[in-house]
Amino acid sequence: MNAELLIMFTLDCDRAYLYAHPERELTADEWQRYHEALARRATGVPAQYITGHQEFWGLDFIVSPSVLIPRPETEHVIETVLEIIRGPGVEGGERARTGVSAPHDLRIVDVGTGSGAIAIALARDLPGAEIHASEISTEALEVARANAARHELTPRIQFHQTDLLSGLEQQAFDFVVSNPPYVGESEEGQVQLEVRKFEPRNAVFAGPTGLEVIERLVPQALKALRTGGWLVFEISGTIANGVRQLLTRWTEVAFTNDLQGIPRVVRAQRATRGC
Repeated sequence: MNAELLIMFTLDCDRAYLYAHPERELTADEWQRYHEALARRATGVPAQYITGHQEFWGLDFIVSPSVLIPRPETEHVIETVLEIIRGPGVEGGERARTGVSAPHDLRIVDVGTGSGAIAIALARDLPGAEIHASEISTEALEVARANAARHELTPRIQFHQTDLLSGLEQQAFDFVVSNPPYVGESEEGQVQLEVRKFEPRNAVFAGPTGLEVIERLVPQALKALRTGGWLVFEISGTIANGVRQLLTRWTEVAFTNDLQGIPRVVRAQRATRGC
């Protein structure tokens, strides 16, 4: 798969072209470019940072070492939000990507937006919603804004350079969504070498236990959400019990497993203003 991505990158073509032209021979310059890309990949640099692109929720995103590479597991966050909006019994996947009818005053904030993947996917699928995205990193915010512009969604998304929900607590959002750092430093040896070495550390590791960022996010979300609003965020199986303890003041707490059966997304509803 990496070789295929790099050859498409070399030829500046898509997969359909690649398979439709098996007889295509590389020029000397293309061979050099391909071998340079292979050499970088051999050192552990993720293919997405070499090509500068990653697909997420059927959309192509620019990525750089300033942002976490969007992963398929994070699509469960999008699916969960759309399922809540549509009501029980509605599956995600293909149907979710065709758009969804939602109230025009729906207000959503993506916390720690990184490449902008979650915010942009929701803006595309919820054309009537007001989308906000927060990010503390200047470099990551530049990437997110570039992706919003590429997908012609700049007018739909309000970007904020801030730490989590700082300054946004009084916005009365319907949804606070996030893929926060949730890996504990004690788990570092279990993380893929290329992730540890090349992806932004503060987007991966939260602190000693992995709960440190979520411990700050949960009370901030409680203030920023309207009554009945939802907090939806990505987690790992190792912190699921700890996350459950942080949500004792919330209702309708539920966990969604990924395709490997590992708890991956948690949802929780804000009950009353005084909870």
